[in-house]
Amino acid sequence: MSSPYEVKQNDSVSDDVVWHNSTVSHQDRVNQKQQKPVVLWFTGLSGSGKSTVANAVESKLLSLGKHSYLLDGDNVRHGLNKDLGFSDADRVENIRRIGEVAKLFVDSGSIVLTAFISPFISDRAQARDLMQEGEFLEVFVDTPLEVCEQRDPKGLYKKARAGEIKNFTGIDSTYEAPVNPEIHLETANKSIEACAEYVVEQLAVKGYLTLEGAK
Repeated sequence: MSSPYEVKQNDSVSDDVVWHNSTVSHQDRVNQKQQKPVVLWFTGLSGSGKSTVANAVESKLLSLGKHSYLLDGDNVRHGLNKDLGFSDADRVENIRRIGEVAKLFVDSGSIVLTAFISPFISDRAQARDLMQEGEFLEVFVDTPLEVCEQRDPKGLYKKARAGEIKNFTGIDSTYEAPVNPEIHLETANKSIEACAEYVVEQLAVKGYLTLEGAK
């Protein structure tokens, strides 16, 4: 039986490259982990709190005995995507690659958390299309630009305003906010803990996990 994650042949893949189906199936991995795999795709401006909330959510998932992995934007750019810059084209490729990586983690039966600005609606839609129905939840970390600038934990907005950084999202590069995210967070008026609790609660409401054993 073909894997639901089999890549469709396209012009960019050689005819000599053929998808190899593993003896251990996706369902075998899901059954072993006893959980429903999903991608939690955190998106928002720099300084909105994506990585901080995602980290807090993963800690809560660990306390529930769930198998998860957090793919953080900065961390990925230290290795897999270190050859990419911040032009629109490079941002598109950044998200394409991480979508493919997230797809592999979902195939493993894991709950995947991604924390990337991912500024373009079309790119987030492309990442969603890589997954099966119900395996992608968009989490909009909705924080006003002025609040993000006030926080500016890395000093990036200051540099962008001074012209030291080009193509910075929210300043001289566009951010396209989600239209209908599955989970909507407003970190300007909610604590990180409250946001993380809400995400976990939504996972329970949507049938991805139970809250038994939570600490």
